[in-house]
Amino acid sequence: MTSGRHFLQIPGPTNVPERVLRAMDRPVPDHRGPEMPSVVAEIRTGLRSVFKSERGEPVIFPGSGTGAWEASIVNTLSPGDRVLTFDNGHFARLYAEAARHLGIQVDEIELRWGDAVTEADIEANLKPEHRAVLIVHNETSTGVTTDIGAVRRGIDRTGHDPLLLVDVVSSLGSIDFRMDEWRVDVALTGTQKGLMLPPGGGILCVGPRALEAGEESRTPRYFYDWRPVIRDMQQGFFPYTPATLLLFGLREALRMLFEEGLENVLARHSRLAQATRDAVRAWGLPILASDPGRASNSLTAVVVDEIDSNKIVKVAAERLNLALGVGLGQLRGRVFRIGHLGSLNELEVLATIAGTELALLYSGQAIDLGVGVAAAQRFFAGVTANADRPSARTQVAAPERVR
Repeated sequence: MTSGRHFLQIPGPTNVPERVLRAMDRPVPDHRGPEMPSVVAEIRTGLRSVFKSERGEPVIFPGSGTGAWEASIVNTLSPGDRVLTFDNGHFARLYAEAARHLGIQVDEIELRWGDAVTEADIEANLKPEHRAVLIVHNETSTGVTTDIGAVRRGIDRTGHDPLLLVDVVSSLGSIDFRMDEWRVDVALTGTQKGLMLPPGGGILCVGPRALEAGEESRTPRYFYDWRPVIRDMQQGFFPYTPATLLLFGLREALRMLFEEGLENVLARHSRLAQATRDAVRAWGLPILASDPGRASNSLTAVVVDEIDSNKIVKVAAERLNLALGVGLGQLRGRVFRIGHLGSLNELEVLATIAGTELALLYSGQAIDLGVGVAAAQRFFAGVTANADRPSARTQVAAPERVR
């Protein structure tokens, strides 16, 4: 058993802050008791702010993002409805698969895993018969973020008016998302990523058009019918037994996000992500995202050709107590993923990069030890990599090449 702190640097679940753990470390309350309405009211207000929606109705289900997928589909669509999806990653593919299993006709456009969905993709493929467009905002398997504003512009340019359903599982609370501005009808997430909670909750924000669609949907639904959940949450309760302790953790996590300031949270994630990408480039390894401007601020997918990426992940776990993300689906063995979202700071990212360098070395990948850490340090310190005369404080001796 490796001693010391376990570094959980997968793209979710993420590290849970001590404040959130302490908020959940309390006696289990009566879920219909007098303290629940104030807790739920604060959560509803906080979630609206994080989703950037004044009109959306927050909905919470015990479960995960997968359950939230199902809720987004069964409440807005009917068997036989046709939707447009894009296969640009593992989770985009699974979202489409969920729709098929629920009786929806899916037109799935294949893209390279590592590309974002573009405005042109929407314009070229959206048809009048499409009842909805299903998009993954940040594809957790590839480390690529789709511009939802561009998706909206593409929809508008076609003159069609489908519902827009967006998976924000690995972007909410770490990457800018604007539900009202981009006219998203349903946004969905899980508790275990940018919201800094343990797994266990599926959360949606439901816009007015989706609420109307929910009254017309003919898809069978019971537990995932959001109408009684919205009705009861407005009164501070739930039509089922909620994960009460998780609710207390969610309230505390939202407070932490607002204390830091949501825009500051997003800027922090951008900063940590850029330092990580600088480190990967210093290693001489490619990043899967084809467009650097669409590289994710939640995670970085690193491509390795010389060795099996699963070996790197295994070595990191066994020798360094460092958890990195494996490649998923068609990327298995080709990439590993470094998570840099949630409760995280510069020092923790530097430690993660240092550990990853060792894991690469131990796995047989040719690497100059220290170059990634130095690149990230230079970024954090505001020192450009090509400075003519770096100061003595920041100058790093060139390490010997290790194979």
